Amino acid sequence: MSAAWYAESVKLLRSRLWWISLLAITVGTAAGGLFMFISLHPEQARDLGLLGAKAQLATLEPTWDSYFGLLAQIAAIGGFLVFGMIMVWVFGREFADHTAKDLLALPTSRAATVAAKFVLTAVWCLILSGCLIVVGTVVGLLLGVPGFGPGTWASGAWRVLVTAALTVGLTTVLGLAASLGRGYLAAVGTLFVILFAAQIVAALGYGPWFAFSVPALHAEITGDQDRPAIIGYAGVAVVTIVSVWATVRWWQRADHTG
Repeated sequence: MSAAWYAESVKLLRSRLWWISLLAITVGTAAGGLFMFISLHPEQARDLGLLGAKAQLATLEPTWDSYFGLLAQIAAIGGFLVFGMIMVWVFGREFADHTAKDLLALPTSRAATVAAKFVLTAVWCLILSGCLIVVGTVVGLLLGVPGFGPGTWASGAWRVLVTAALTVGLTTVLGLAASLGRGYLAAVGTLFVILFAAQIVAALGYGPWFAFSVPALHAEITGDQDRPAIIGYAGVAVVTIVSVWATVRWWQRADHTG
């Protein structure tokens, strides 16, 4: 496991993915700061035209609780896109670069190889979530969002982290899709289908019971929306466990000679 972990870590650090994903999270945080600036200064928001109108429709209150809800939404929706692309790359690159057979020839079990990929992806995504919290906090302090305190910060940061963890768990299905599809295409298609389905199901009012809508609802950017049901949280756990198990089994049993 340690050898597989080291190999996967080196691949990530030598790729462009780590700084591209970090840049994406930073841009998302900056966008959240912009919306909070508009909420804090609505009179100046009028000068921004359509963007100002959209920010007002978001019913974003100029408070730390609402601001952390916005950051959690970034971790849920933007995070699924960013975290998902990381998961797709970690698994799909082996087939795109034709290194899968070489990887399996190493004296490391296939289960350990797959586990290392999942663990590395989860760790990096949670590091990105930590960056989202830190940068978001700095931006909020610079903007002068009222009501900051240790308790408020701890509660908000925990909400972001839990939302991110739920999101990371759901992206494991993309590792399975990249493996089954032997590359990027099937997994990227699955990613966008899931994003679309989550929005539709939530709009129809069934989001609390649909696993892929749970992270966005858990973020609770506004207090008048439905919270995820227990079955929704259980669904996230089921998707995560089944996806990891199925991916390991596929790598162990699939024909990799083609």
